Amino acid sequence: MIVGSCTLEGKHVRLEPLSDAHIPGLELAGQNPTIWRFMPYGDMSAPGMMEIWVQEILRRESLGTDRPFAVIHKESGMVAGATRYMEIRSEHRALEIGGTWYGERFQHSPVNTDAKYLLLCHAFDVLGCVRVQFKADSRNQQSIRAIERLGAVREGMLRNHMIMPDGFIRNSVYFSIIDSEWPIVKARLENLMNR
Repeated sequence: MIVGSCTLEGKHVRLEPLSDAHIPGLELAGQNPTIWRFMPYGDMSAPGMMEIWVQEILRRESLGTDRPFAVIHKESGMVAGATRYMEIRSEHRALEIGGTWYGERFQHSPVNTDAKYLLLCHAFDVLGCVRVQFKADSRNQQSIRAIERLGAVREGMLRNHMIMPDGFIRNSVYFSIIDSEWPIVKARLENLMNR
């Protein structure tokens, strides 16, 4: 399983390989500090922090563990946020979709469903994944509801999983979709997007 660079295009979003060129748009989208509350990197809304974040994510990409995307809202042409494949385990045909965040304007909109649909289609239908996982801070009910809305199965919680930048010890809730479930999940997502 080779997770190469690609652009994925949907009805509402275009997922472009993350690059330095996206930093100004990401800075604009990520201005609200509440976006970063549950993210393990800390607050990226301060001046200069987005460039540091992008460089770190691109470093991870160079190691082969991550494949990051800038999420472009097609109608406005604005950078809506970012997402990525991470925890890539090619030998097991498995990966995680995560590190997802959106500017306030794009939350509670079709952006996330469209982006996740594109990533899942590519993972299962092109890359041949047998497992795609998701995780969320146990305090982040908005993310947990969004993952459940996709049709992912809740697997359990990793207790004391991460120490956050503010020192809080985070529990992470894990979810997954496996290849045998994908046709039903895919049809469900297509139905959601056609409403």
